[in-house]
Amino acid sequence: MRLLRANPALAAFEFSTCRSETCALAPRDGLLVVDSDATVHAHPDRFADPGAWAWALAHAALHLGFGHVPAARGRREQPDRYDLAARCVVVNRFLLGFPVGTTPDDLPAGYPDGDEERLAARWRAHGLPPAYERCGTAGGAPDQMLTEWQAWQGPVPDRQLAFATALTRTVSAAMDMAAGRRDSLTGERTAQRPWDKALSWFVSSYPLLGGIAAGIKLVADAELARAHGIQIAAVDPAAGEIYVNPLRRFDDEEWRFVLAHEMLHAALRHGDRCGPRDPYLFNVACDYVINGWLVEMQVGTMPEGLLHDPQLAGLSAEEVYDRIAGDLRRARRLATLRGKGTGDVLGAPLTPVGDYVDLDGFYRRGLTRGLDLHQRQERGFLPGGLVEEIRALSHPPLPWDAQLARWFDEFVPRPEPVRSYARPARRQASTPDIPRAGRWFPPEEVARCTFGVVLDTSGSMSHTLLGKALGAIASYAEARDVPAARVVFCDTAPHDAGYLPVTEIAGRVRVHGRGGTILQPGIDLLHRAEDFPPTAPVLVITDGWCDVLRVRREHAYLIPQGNHLPFTARGPVFRVR
Repeated sequence: MRLLRANPALAAFEFSTCRSETCALAPRDGLLVVDSDATVHAHPDRFADPGAWAWALAHAALHLGFGHVPAARGRREQPDRYDLAARCVVVNRFLLGFPVGTTPDDLPAGYPDGDEERLAARWRAHGLPPAYERCGTAGGAPDQMLTEWQAWQGPVPDRQLAFATALTRTVSAAMDMAAGRRDSLTGERTAQRPWDKALSWFVSSYPLLGGIAAGIKLVADAELARAHGIQIAAVDPAAGEIYVNPLRRFDDEEWRFVLAHEMLHAALRHGDRCGPRDPYLFNVACDYVINGWLVEMQVGTMPEGLLHDPQLAGLSAEEVYDRIAGDLRRARRLATLRGKGTGDVLGAPLTPVGDYVDLDGFYRRGLTRGLDLHQRQERGFLPGGLVEEIRALSHPPLPWDAQLARWFDEFVPRPEPVRSYARPARRQASTPDIPRAGRWFPPEEVARCTFGVVLDTSGSMSHTLLGKALGAIASYAEARDVPAARVVFCDTAPHDAGYLPVTEIAGRVRVHGRGGTILQPGIDLLHRAEDFPPTAPVLVITDGWCDVLRVRREHAYLIPQGNHLPFTARGPVFRVR
């Protein structure tokens, strides 16, 4: 019984056993008989090996699960010899691929195809082969007995449904085990998986990446890897997850190399550094750089087939990109850890994203603190290029609004007032005996202190982006004493709002149009406007889904974080978060 219960499918539904010496249903030969009350009547004094008993019990349990001895009320008609033999053949055929215990030596090596009804009908017409006449567990006697289900026993059970549910659950567990989502059919962990051991090694023994390893999550799912074409591994920096293919077989050293590779991708923000470059080629360039560093640092063992070229040692990812971009046909044949033609730095998580706070700060702090600890403890050699990039991470880039403020400082200078005694100060009246020079702005200076705003008001524009952008523009313009800004709304046609006070740009401006996105007419309107100074800059606010723009004066773009312009921008691009 313990051998039988080790099988999750057969252990799912219950049956009772009877080994009474006075049992009328116990077989005279063989081992046992099963009835429709789910009772197994065993021979009272027959000795057999545990494996033989387990096989016989599994045979009886499958008769119940296959519905050969269903429970029912009323008088029952016993099956004939053809039905009995056909049902035993079907059960034994199933046990060949679902082994439990030890199969008896006197049984046939193979069985005919077909279900119980077809086999029984064929043998009634053409005769029962002798080889299949004694395939049950009661010798030459029937091993299946139909009994009447009594009312006091309760509702009639559906054992076929119970067995089908248990079998489905067992097959699903086996698939999960093959996919790496569990270590056994019972869900118990038998041993630590190799990629988990590799990640634990970084936490305990490699300070440079220990902080990153402690906060990153490993997802080992064969179905997910197959669906997204992940041959070995991939990383999503935004979700803080590394996806590994559990069907790949590597030793501990190779898994360390793979995980270190993906953690450096995430920590060095290679996905955000791509810019206007081809994402896959830039991923390949980063792979060359990272693999070169890991080989120099002797972190794990590089698996066969990864990108590595000693001639590229000392080059940055941008420099490697410039080299490989000239031979696109060769570059497209290269393979990352995700596979050929696809990058292993993902732009979106493959599983639902949780709540993540300040990922840039997490990666930056993890690497900078890890570097200090690594060097303080003298844990080993680090390439100069890697140290330089980590040090650069300790000085994060300015946020978009600070960059916009610098752009205003450069191209929308604040007019400097002129002190003149020809205009008395407003405090002169309180102290008439003390002359004070007043402040005033010459007219030629006021003409310079304005700017143009071309605002994309198409249907794809986000209200959040409009609010943040217009609010920042209004606050910076007011801080620089800009009296008014020239605003042009654009969708399929330009709408000139004229010069608007900066305090009204974010508050009382009514946005026109919600159609397509054609911004060049708005740019041309400012170019032709006689009342718009030729030295005034233009700020274009769009979501990136626009036409190709040609701006013949100083200009800049405000677009959402993660979006890209459909052309190479000649002015600065500020990405609103």
